[in-house]
Amino acid sequence: MRVKQSVCFPIFKLEKMTQDDLFRLSKEMGYVAVEMWFRPDNFEEIVGMAKKHGLVLASMCGHQSLTDGLNKRSNHDRIEAELKTSIDLAAKHGIPGLICFSGNRLPHMGEVEAMDAVADGLKRVAGYAEKKGINLNMELLNSKVNHPGYQCDHTAWGVAVCEKVASPRVKLLYDIYHMQIMEGDLIRTIRENIRWIGHFHTAGNPGRNDMDDTQELNYRGICKAIADSGYEYYVGHEFVPKADPIAALRTAFEMCNQA
Repeated sequence: MRVKQSVCFPIFKLEKMTQDDLFRLSKEMGYVAVEMWFRPDNFEEIVGMAKKHGLVLASMCGHQSLTDGLNKRSNHDRIEAELKTSIDLAAKHGIPGLICFSGNRLPHMGEVEAMDAVADGLKRVAGYAEKKGINLNMELLNSKVNHPGYQCDHTAWGVAVCEKVASPRVKLLYDIYHMQIMEGDLIRTIRENIRWIGHFHTAGNPGRNDMDDTQELNYRGICKAIADSGYEYYVGHEFVPKADPIAALRTAFEMCNQA
C-alpha cells in the first residue's frame, strides 16, 4: 500500500450508523487509519474503538483555536502547554502527527514578523516533539472561501516557517482542497516540498464534497505523485459527502489507492 488512507470522521454525519460501524466499514474498505480534529471528551473511547478495528489514529489537533494561534506571541505559553500535553497523548497512543495553526492575520503585523512569531512558538516545543517522535503539522488553509484572514494560506509561507524552525518534526498539513483554491499547481508543489509535509487532507473542489466527476481535482494523479515521492505518512479524507457516506468513502479509497 503506497498511500495510507485515513477517514477524518468528525466531518461524516452519522444518521444511520454508529461510529463503531463507520470504523468497521472503513477498515473493510481498506482504510488503515482514522483521525479527529479537537480532542473530544470521549477521546479514550475513540482510541479504543479504532484499535479494536485495527485502525491507527493518524492525526488530531494539538492546541486550541484555529483563528487565535501561534502568530500571537501572547498565546505561546498556552499553546506550549497544550502541545506538550497533546504530544504525551500522541506518544502514548501511537498518533504520528498533531495539527497546529498559525492563527488569523493580526493588524499591523507584517508577514515576516508573523513567520518569526510562529517559528518561535514552534521552537518552544520542537525539541520535546523530537524526543517523543511526534510531528507538529501546521495546517495550510484557504483564506479565500472557508477561513478568511487565516495567515498560513500558501505553501511557501508554511515552508518558510518550517525552515526557520529547522526541526525534522515541524512540518505542514498540506490540505489539497485548500491549496487548490489558493494556488493550484499541486503536483509540482507537492513534489518540491514533500520533505516538509507530514499529513495530507483531501476534498473535492469546488464545494468540499465528494471526489467525483463534478469537481476539478485529479486525485488519481495527485495520489500517484504522492506515492512516487516516497511519502510515509497518511492521506486523510476530509470531504462532506453529498449522499451516502460509505459509498463516497469507497469511491475515494478506490480513486486514491496506489497499491
